[in-house]
Formats: sequence, C-alpha cells, structure tokens
Amino acid sequence: MVFLHQQKSSLKRDSSSSSKSTFPVPPSKIPKSVDSEIEKMVSILADAGCTLMYHSGPPCLPSDPNKFRRHLTNLLSHDSSLRSHFLVGFSSYVQSPKNFTRVLSSLSPGRSDSLVRQLLLVPCIQLDLMHMLLEKLPEYFDVNPETHTSLSFEEDVGRLIISQFRWLDFLVDPKSFTEKLMEVLCICPLHLKKEIIGSLPEIIGDQSNNKSVIDSLQQMLSEDSAIIVPVLDSFSNLNLDDELQEQHLKFVGVSNSRASQQNKLKGKSLVDNSEASILDALRSSLRFKNMLCQEILKEIDGLKKPQDHKVIDIWLLVLMYMNGDPLRKSVSKIFKKKVIEDCIHNVMLDQCIHGNKELVQDHFPSFLSLSEYLLACKEQKAREFGIHVYTCLFEEFTDTYSRQEVLGALITHVGSGVSFEVSSALETMALLASEYARELIPLSSHINGILDYLEGYSAQNLHKVYEVFSCLALSARTSAPCYGTSIANELLMVVRKQVSHSELKYKKMGLIGALKIVSYLGDASIVTSTSPSQKSNAEEAVELLKTSLNCCKQLYLPLTLFYDELTAILNSRTLQPEIIEWIVKHVGEFESIYLSDLEGGQLSSKDSFCGIEGELWMNLDGDISPICLNILPLASSSSQSASLQVLHANFLLLSTVERLTNQGSLGGIDALLGCPLHLPSSKCFSVAGWQSLTEKQKQIVTLSLYHAANWIRELLNAFCTQVAGRLECISQTTKQEIIAKLLKRVRNLVVLESLLNYAIKCCPQSLPDVHLHVEKCGSSLLSKPNNMGHMEKKNEHIKTYDSASQDKKRRHKKISKASTISDTNCKLRQPTILDVLRKSGNLTSQGVLTEDALSTVSNSSKFGSVDETSCGSNEPVIVEVSALAKVLETQRFKFRPLLFPCLSILTFSKNQDSCCSDPAAELPLYLYLLRDLHYKLDYFSPPSKLLSPRFFSIPAGFTRMTVEKFLSEVKSVLPYLRKHFDSAVTLLKEGDETCEDHWKVQSAITGNPDIPNLMFSKSSVSSLVIKEVLNCFSKMLNLPEAQKDKSVLSDLLQSFQPIEIPASVISDIQPIPLPGTIDYLYLGAFSFLEGVLNIACSFSFMLASESLLTLESIVISLQKFLDTLEGNGKSTHSKSIEGSLHVLHKRLGTSAQNLLQCKWDNESLENGWKNKGDIVQKILWIYLEHSKSTCDLLHELACSILPQVTLHRTIIEDNHHGFPTLCPATLFVWYRVLHEVNLSILNKLMKEVVHLERCKTAVRPETIQSHLMKMHKCVNVVVSLVSMCRNHEKVTVHGMAVKYGGKFVDFFLKSFDFLQAHFQTHNETIIQLLKELQKATRTIQILCSEAKGLKQTVITSKIPATKRSMERFLFRVKALLHTKSSGCTFWMGNLKHKDLMGQVVSSQAYVDHLSNNVEEDLEGAVHEDQPISPASTVSRHPYITNFMQIFISV
Repeated sequence: MVFLHQQKSSLKRDSSSSSKSTFPVPPSKIPKSVDSEIEKMVSILADAGCTLMYHSGPPCLPSDPNKFRRHLTNLLSHDSSLRSHFLVGFSSYVQSPKNFTRVLSSLSPGRSDSLVRQLLLVPCIQLDLMHMLLEKLPEYFDVNPETHTSLSFEEDVGRLIISQFRWLDFLVDPKSFTEKLMEVLCICPLHLKKEIIGSLPEIIGDQSNNKSVIDSLQQMLSEDSAIIVPVLDSFSNLNLDDELQEQHLKFVGVSNSRASQQNKLKGKSLVDNSEASILDALRSSLRFKNMLCQEILKEIDGLKKPQDHKVIDIWLLVLMYMNGDPLRKSVSKIFKKKVIEDCIHNVMLDQCIHGNKELVQDHFPSFLSLSEYLLACKEQKAREFGIHVYTCLFEEFTDTYSRQEVLGALITHVGSGVSFEVSSALETMALLASEYARELIPLSSHINGILDYLEGYSAQNLHKVYEVFSCLALSARTSAPCYGTSIANELLMVVRKQVSHSELKYKKMGLIGALKIVSYLGDASIVTSTSPSQKSNAEEAVELLKTSLNCCKQLYLPLTLFYDELTAILNSRTLQPEIIEWIVKHVGEFESIYLSDLEGGQLSSKDSFCGIEGELWMNLDGDISPICLNILPLASSSSQSASLQVLHANFLLLSTVERLTNQGSLGGIDALLGCPLHLPSSKCFSVAGWQSLTEKQKQIVTLSLYHAANWIRELLNAFCTQVAGRLECISQTTKQEIIAKLLKRVRNLVVLESLLNYAIKCCPQSLPDVHLHVEKCGSSLLSKPNNMGHMEKKNEHIKTYDSASQDKKRRHKKISKASTISDTNCKLRQPTILDVLRKSGNLTSQGVLTEDALSTVSNSSKFGSVDETSCGSNEPVIVEVSALAKVLETQRFKFRPLLFPCLSILTFSKNQDSCCSDPAAELPLYLYLLRDLHYKLDYFSPPSKLLSPRFFSIPAGFTRMTVEKFLSEVKSVLPYLRKHFDSAVTLLKEGDETCEDHWKVQSAITGNPDIPNLMFSKSSVSSLVIKEVLNCFSKMLNLPEAQKDKSVLSDLLQSFQPIEIPASVISDIQPIPLPGTIDYLYLGAFSFLEGVLNIACSFSFMLASESLLTLESIVISLQKFLDTLEGNGKSTHSKSIEGSLHVLHKRLGTSAQNLLQCKWDNESLENGWKNKGDIVQKILWIYLEHSKSTCDLLHELACSILPQVTLHRTIIEDNHHGFPTLCPATLFVWYRVLHEVNLSILNKLMKEVVHLERCKTAVRPETIQSHLMKMHKCVNVVVSLVSMCRNHEKVTVHGMAVKYGGKFVDFFLKSFDFLQAHFQTHNETIIQLLKELQKATRTIQILCSEAKGLKQTVITSKIPATKRSMERFLFRVKALLHTKSSGCTFWMGNLKHKDLMGQVVSSQAYVDHLSNNVEEDLEGAVHEDQPISPASTVSRHPYITNFMQIFISV
C-alpha cells in the first residue's frame, strides 16, 4: 500500500529504486548479483524454446506455445528456489523500459502472443507476475493520450499492461488479483481508469463473486461522475448473482429517480451531464444486443397498470427504437399499445421533452419517427398522442432545421391520401398555426405546396387547410411586408381562382376557403393594425363575401354551401358590424322568393300546377295566418324548382341572423313556425288519385313532400333554440306556445315522411341534395345542377331499368362499376357514400336507386308494407306512420340534419286537447326523435355493417361535435327517455284499451290532411319506442368516454332504476353494495330491464331479444368499469364490484335460458323464425358463456338435446327437448354455435395445458385428471355434432362438420406434449380419448370423399386445411405410441371406403390386399368396452389406420 501511494515516477528509474520489489520472495534467497539472476532466467526460457535476446524486437516464442507452457510449469512448480530465481531475474530484466516494452509486445501486430501473455498462463508464477505488472503500472501514469496524440497502442505501455490480462484462460487466485487490481485502479488517471473499468468483464471473467468489484466501482462513481459510462457498461456485462443485480439496479434507479425529479421542473432546469451519460450508457449497452432488448420489451409489455409505467420506459423504447429493424417494428407496436391503454400519456411525454432539449437532441429523429408511426395509426387515441408529440417537438426545438423536419413529416402525412392520417396531420398544423403563427410565417414556403393539391381533400380537411393559411395570412398582415404580402396574396389568389372556376367542385373548394378567410378577417375579437394604404379587415371580408355570392348565385348547391358555411361562422364567431349589416341586407330577399300572402288564411286563387291541384297543409295559425310557403308552385316550375334546394339553407341563415340581432329571440319571424304549406291536394294519395298522375306529376308530388319535410326540419332547428335554453326576452306564455307548435310540427314531419316513403316506393327517383352531405368535394354528383330536365332523364332511365331483364341488370352493374373505377380523378379522392352504393349495385351512375335498394321494405308489419305490385293495384294501400321508412332510409343522408337542440322536444309533453292522460298518440313523435338520437349514436359507435342505412344517415354537421360534448348535452334528456319508456311499456301491457281515435284527433289539430290509408298501431309504436330506448341506452353505456366520466355513467344508470331492487339480487353479494354506489346502480338497472324482459316475453320475441342484449351490455359495461379501476390501481371497491359482476353473469345466463325455453306463437314471433338466425345465435352464445359450467352445458346440448331435432318438425319434439327455439328453421344456427363454443373451450383448455407444461413446479394429479376429463367432454361434443351428419343431408351441415372438425383437430394437436408427459400414468384415459375422436375423423373422411365425388364446392374448399391438420395428427399419434410403448412397432393400413350409412362403396380399389382382412370396422378390431393396453395393441390401433384411410381418400 505504501508503494501505491508514492509519487508518480518517471519513465526512466534509477537502479536503486528498481531493486525494490513487493512480490513474495524470501529476502535471504535473493541473489546479490543481478546479472547472474537475469542469465538464469534467460537460460530457463532458452531451454523451453524461447529466444529472449532476439535483435531489438520482441522475444522469439516457440512454434508450440502449449509445449512451452507445459515445460515451464513442470520445471518451476517442483522447484520453488528455481521459481524465485526466475521471478527475480525477470523483475530485474524488465526494469529497463525498453526490455519491458519488448516482453509486452508481439511479433505479429494485432495478436496477443507476447512473452508476458504466455508466462501468465503458467499457473505457478501467474499471481506473482500479475502483482509485478500491476506494481509497474504507476510508472507509466504520466503518459496522457490527450497530450500525446501521436502515441500508438504499442507505445502506450499502460494500455499494453492491461491488455495482457484480457481473456486469460484461467485465474489461479481471482480474489487476490481483483483486490490488487482495485487498489491500483483507485490511483489511475482518468483515461487509464476508463480503460480498465471498461475491460473488467474481460479481465476478471465469469467469476460469480464480484461484490468487491461492485462496491469499489460504486465508491469510485460517487467520487467521480466522469466514469459513469464505463461503469454502467461494466455493470451490464459482469456476471452478477441476484443480490448483486438488485444492488446494481437500486443504484441505477436512484440516479434515474433523481434525474426524473429534475425533469419534473418542466422547462426550468437544463440537463446535467449525468443524465446524458446515463442515456449514453444505456444506448451503448442496448446497441446490437437484440436479445437483451427483447427481454426489456417483454418486461414493459407485461406491465398492465398505468401507475407501473415510468418516464424511463419511454426512454428505453426510444433507445431500442434506434437499433433499427426488426426491433423497431416491435417497439412501435408496444409503444402504440401502451398509448391506447393510457399507460403512456401526455404528462409523461412532457417530462421527457420539455426542458430537456439537450437530452432529446440526439434522439430527435427517433421521437419524430415514432410520432410519424402514431399519426398513421387507425386508432384515434394513438393519433391524438402523435399530435401531442409533434406539438412538443415543435415547441421545444426552436431552431429552423428541427422545425422544418417537423413540418416536412406533417406534409408527408398530408400527402399520404389516407383520410384519417391526412385529417390528423392537418389538425396538428392548425394547432401549430393557431399558437405559433408568427414563427411559422418564415417557414411558410415549406407548406405552401398543400394549396396545389386540394382536389383530394374532404370538406372537413379543406376547413383545416384554410384554417392554417388564414391564421398565417392574418398574422402576416401585421408582420414584415416581405413575408405578409406573399402569404396573403397567394392565398387570396388561390381562393379567387377556385370561386370563379366553371367546375363546381373547385367552386365549392373556393367557397370553403373564402368563408374561412372571412371568419378570421371579420372576427370582432381579433384586433390588428393595418397601414393606411390597406383596406380594413372588415372591408376585405365584405368584398370577399360579395365575390363569392356573385359567383354562385345561379348554382344552387354552391349557394346552399355558401349559406351553411356563413351560418356556421355566425354561430361560432362574433363578426364585425359591417359584415352583419351586409348579411342582413342580403337575407331580406327570402320573403319575395318563397312566401305568398293569404286572405283570411286561404289561398287567393285555386290554380293547378302542371295539372296538380294544390291546397294548404299543416296550418297551425288558422285564419289569422298571413302567409304560406310556396312549395308546390316552385316545385312544378321547371325554371324555379331548383330554388327549393336553397330554401332550407337560406332560412337557417335568416333565423341565425334574426337571433343574433334580436338578443336571441326569433319574434320577427315567428309567423313562419305556424304558416301553412302549399302542397299537392291530399286526393293525390288515394289509390285512384295516385294512378291518375303522370310520371312527371308523381315526381313533382314527391319533390313537394321532400322539401316540405326538410322545411319542417329547419323550423325545428331554428325554434328549438327558443325553448332549449333560458332566454330572458321570451315570456313563459310565448315559450309554451312555441312548444305546442313544435310538437305539432313533429307530428307533421312524421306524416310527411310516411307519405314520402310511399311515393318513392311507388315511383322511385333520386332526391335532390339540399346540403353538402358527401365527404369529397370532387364528387361527380355534386358537380351537376339538379333541375327538372335532369329529373326527366332520370325518370326515363328508371323506366328502361324497370323493363330490363335480369341479365341486363347484371351487365349494367358491371358497366356502372367500371365507369366508377375509370374516373380520372379516382386516385385523388376517396369513394363517397354514393360510390359505395353504386359499386354495391344499389345506385346507378346517374344516382337513381335500383329495384334491389327500393325493395327493402319489411313485410313483418301488418300495416306498413308496400310492395311494387300493390302500388299499381286498385286495392287500398295501408301505411303505418310508426313503421321505419326503409325505402326512404337509403336516401336519408340527403335530408337536412336535425341539430342537437331538437332532442329537447323529448322533454316536452302536450296534454291540452287530449282525451287521455299521457296519450299514446304522442309516442310516434318521440319515436321519430329517438331514431334520430340513435343515428347520432351510430356516428360515435358505428355499426358493423358499413352499408346500413343508419351509417348513411349521419348528418355532416354533427361530425363537429365531440363525444364528451354530446354526453354532457344528452344528460338532460335521460330522465325523459325513462318516462317515454315507461309509457310504452304500460301501453304494451294495456293493449288496445286506450282511445282508438286519439291519433286522428291530434293529427287533425295539427293540420295534417285526412288520408284514410294512414294508420296508427299502438302496439307497434310502443314496441318500437321500447326498442329504440334500449338501443340508445346500450350504445351510450358502452361508449369509452362514458366509462371514463363517472358522473355521466351514474346519471345514465340512475335513469333506469327500479322502485326497489329485489333482495334476491343483492343477497348473495358480500359486502352488500350501498345505495348510490356505481355497482348498486348497475344492479338496479339490470334488475329493472330484467323485469322488462319478462314482460316482453309475453308480446314479442324481437323485443325480448333486444332486452336481453341490453342486459348483456350492462354486464359488459360493468366489466369494463372494473378493468378501468384495476388499471388505475383503485381496488378499494373491487371486491364488491366483482361480487356484483358474478351475480349479473349468473342472472344473464338464466334470462337467456328463459328466452330460449319460452314458447312463442306466430303473432309474437312476427313472421316466424325467418331472418332471426343472427339473434338466436347471440342468445345462444349468451346462454352458454354465462352458464355455471359452459363445458357441461355444451356437452348436454350437443349430445342429448340437438340430436333429437329432425328436419321435419313435430309438436311432440318441441315438448320433448324443452327448447322451442330449437327447430328445423334454427337448427343450423344451433349447430354452428355449438361448434364455435366447443372450439373456444378447447382453445382455452389448450392454453392452460401448455402453461402447465411450461410451469416448473409439480402439477397435482387432480389437475391433470380434470384437464383430461374436460378434453374428453370436448371430444364427445365434436363426435356427437359430426355424427349428426348421418341423419341430416343438408350440405350446410356437412360443410360445417368438415370445417369445424378440422379446426378441432388443429387445436387438439397442441395437447400432445401434455399427453406424452402423462401417458404412463393415464394411458387408458388417453387411449380412450383418441379412440373416441376416431369416430369423428371417420365421418369427416366420408364427408370429404362424398363431397369430392358430388363436386360440392361448399365442402371441398375446406378439405385441404382439414387434411393438413389430420396428417399432422396422424404422425403425432404415431410418435406418442412409439415413444411411450416398450419395444412395440407401429403399423397402419387402409380402411374400406364406406358411405355415411356404413355401406361399402363398390368402386373402391385396393392396393394392399392385406387391408381387406384386417381393417374392416372399428368394432371388428377393438371393442369399445374392451380395455386397451399400449403394450399389447400399439401395433394395431384402429384409429391410426382410420386416419390413413382419410388421406388416401382426400
């Protein structure tokens, strides 16, 4: 230790100091003459074959180093005196720096065959020689590579000494050597200290006890942070036991926690060197070490709770992302998964990036690449996080290069052509433009190119594009002229060119851009200073409005867009007075175009229009009404009919301006709410009247009804604002009058749409557009004005189409599809809704509905069905007002949307002029609004069938509302949903005891015409109201946003609580849930709807099924809520919720069983079992999944119940098996569901079996026996189901047997490792299992053979997959029996070819004559009740030969 702390010596030491040595040699035996000792050492080496004095270079070693080391070992290990002389001589020889360098060097550069290296491999002198080298190391501390830049490795003696210790074959005394090395390491200079620490894993090897090394390194690291990189690198490569690993992790964790605490001070502290060093060490440790990275990824992926994730996880993912493919793909997927699961959230990312610019700088490309991946994902949550990453990078990195990289990545997204990706990228740019407009102005040249490719953008994305450039242009007006002038001028130039373009698609793009610019220039809250030579913002905005209006006055669809966009601006921004004044002046023209004066509430003259007699409909003001709406006169005029397309948008703008300029009141235009409509006479809707009309007259009548319905929709949108909120300028009396008129208008709307549906059914035609409903502005349908001339051409097309043959229909569909694909702009835009309809054959290229689309009206209702033949017959047609207008639903997307305030009508109730309390005649009104609410919910939770009418019915304006805002608004309606639900249930129970003429009385009061064939069914409307309320409740309950907002969830559940929860529901739950808790509310809602289900079972199968599905949604919602609590670590009430969930599962299964066992008559079934396969399938799944034992129940149904059903149904059969829903009409559904559930059980069982095999702990025999019994039940199920093919000749059943039988075998293959491991102890059970499965495989073989002979493609398409599975199964069985049987051989042959009835097929040719004698039948080879021992029968297992026969036949 004295030597280690002395002063650093020079390269040349004097002889007095060099004679001192500390290696253990007895002083008495040290020779006096140094030269004689050197000579002895040289002679010993020479005898071993080494020439020490070899010119001036390194010593010359023998060609066989192993022989050299063996000679020295034998010589020095037996003579300690000779060993001492050798060490003293060698120590004296290396006192010369030149000699020392020679023995450290190698003759061949790059090789480690120096003399010292060879001597270190001699065991008897290794430790003394190591000590000698380490003691000489301080003599060369003065050599600093920073000052001696030209010093090579051979000249750096210190590094040469360290290199001798690397990768030695063995260490004689590793503990002593390690202690000596750590002593020297403490006094080494920094450069040499890093070299030694980095080489520690190579020096000390894989010894298990490295505690002294860890302690010494931690001590040095606490004193000097400059060595953190090599220390962490050594830690990652040293062989550490569990205790040392924990010590190491704790040490690193303390450092990281300290760093993260500093990062929490967002933006207030700079990154110190230690944090960067830690990341550097982690990056170097993970680089090119994919196995280590994979293990880290598994650990991160295994973390389930959000609180278990730390900021360091993000850094680890980013560091591993830098390793490139294929690891990059795995990191991206896990990163996205964690973001979607809310495990990685925005706050964690802020801690990573904000305030850590220097730290993130080196990893900027990785963060940018990850954000690119996230923004291109389909999941909304992933894209939102990607937007946040882009925003953080743009905020943190203020240099031009980094921001250009961010913008460049966003431009790449914009050009991808994927709608959601483009939308998210533009949303990011709009967010940056709103916050950092001035910073973006110098970079605007990088994004100006977007303006050249606007044709492919949707209307929603066009809004975002122009929002970005409007922000920049507005900011540029007050900035330096060099930037501001170019941006504003370029934007205005593009917009003006588009507005004045002759093609309507460009005109619409320009209108969106112009009005977006107006919204920013005319915003009264934005104050900008302009030069005196410039026009004010308001003047620029008015001039742009005038230009836009002049360019679209004669084109009605662009004019509609202009009005709608202007209305949206007025509702979202406060414009400057000059702009408001211009708008007020313009909308004053509404009265002269669309209204006519009345005399005493009557028309001044009763003229006919195109031969159609007109009359006033729906006059709510009676004789005092001064005006009426001219619908029929305008619709019948070929020059003015298209002006009706603008009517609704014009009125919406008028009402908005009136409300803004009159303190929210619509008192100036209140006459429009009650004014009558000039429509065709009601005589037109009688059978004789309709048949007397020409095709053109029918079109005029249809158009009149269509525009009347849209007019009333806009009346509701406008005047619901007067009663939905609190307006001080409106008295309570006025508000009640408005409510009464709104209810009447809804009744008018129900009648109008029922008649319109009837008219379109009888005279199919495409309705004109009254708002911009399609996604793409470049749609060809929007590029043509809709006038009567086009309607006549379309009508001619309909005539031609109706008279065409079926072959011509198919050819026309192909041509229509080809013309759609060959569009020159097809690559620049996504398919619109109409394109989808055209491709599916439901809409022709001219936009006319085909016969297939028009024949979708259901025949289930006894009132409301209208078919093609009845329209042209003389028999009266009955139209039910409550029935869903299915023909009209295909064009629902063309209607003006009902805005959200209209749902407030659900809270109103009119009891005046009623002969009944809570009249049933009001339910059709609420049903109409409930359907509209259902359409809006479909937007947030779209149905599985994208082509369903409800998907088309989503209003374009509704897309701007977020889910959170929707839920907050709908909370006020929830109590009234329950009110109408209770009314419908009461009415359903009472039947026809209510007033029969109530609907007609109310209809007459509202001014509806007296049309005899309009009927009202109280039972039908009550059932539909119940169904719609259940649908809305179920959809709202399972919205992810509702699950997160506990207040919304509580209000929703509270609305459907019973008077008292039965004691039987909560008695089995411990602890009992308290009133007001979330689980108590779930139990209450379930109990209430369970009672509704019991009532519905007496009236309607579909209503009862809907109730059951709603009960299932409650259980699913509670499960999600429990998962959310556990994910957030809030497990305080989890036990109570788990108990509630268990009870609900049990009761749900019981409800499904009751529904399946209920006896349904023809009236409650509604058209029998036809088209009810999907709902029966769902009910059966619920019954099986929520039973006490799915496996036992499935075994009972498949083996006992299902085989009793025949294709010829009998009454005795229903009473025998106890399931009336199981009949020939539903047999295929039951058969498929039982197969699928059996596969699900087997798959789950196989996962458990594989887990047991991987588990290192001993498995209890009871567990093994239990799994074998479950497998046996699954085999029995598949055998029973496949054997049913012998009694059922339907190809569908045979195809399912082959398909699911092959899948069963494929899943069963996973169990062979388990079977092989336990074959010796459970051989009889396993053999019986395989023997039983043989029955199914034989039947499958016969099915495959017959299908190939009969060319049944439904079955033959499934044979290859089944064949592969059974081939693998054959050889796995062979391997199992061969491995586990002592000395037995395996033999197999061919079975006879038989049909399903067991008859031998005479055409079968045999190759092996032996097979005729030994393999005729399973029972002939081995009796089922005869025990089988593997030792005696393995050579002739009949089930093995059966498989062989399968493959020969297939």
